[in-house]
Amino acid sequence: MVVVVTALVVAALAAVLLVLRWDDASKVSVVVSALAAVAAVGVAIWAALPHGGPRAGLRVSRTGSARAGMKGRANSGIEGPAGSLRHDVQVTRTGEAEGGSANTGVRLD
Repeated sequence: MVVVVTALVVAALAAVLLVLRWDDASKVSVVVSALAAVAAVGVAIWAALPHGGPRAGLRVSRTGSARAGMKGRANSGIEGPAGSLRHDVQVTRTGEAEGGSANTGVRLD
């Protein structure tokens, strides 16, 4: 969609520049180029900034129970490296964890 709109804008600008006299077309070209350069710098800065946007947090709910032997591991929730979560974590209604290394919610190692 963006490519189509861009192509239409370029075609319209080309048509305007063809219709105008050389002096007028030259002035319009300079103004359009300057505006495009400023817009490009603005978009580049905007793209480089972190966006607050909607937070895609993690939700763990109704995971059921986990049972592990003495040296075993059981997981019915989620586990991962401690630095892997960038947003909030919500844990509700998780099951029982019994024995060994059992997890029914969130385990961050």
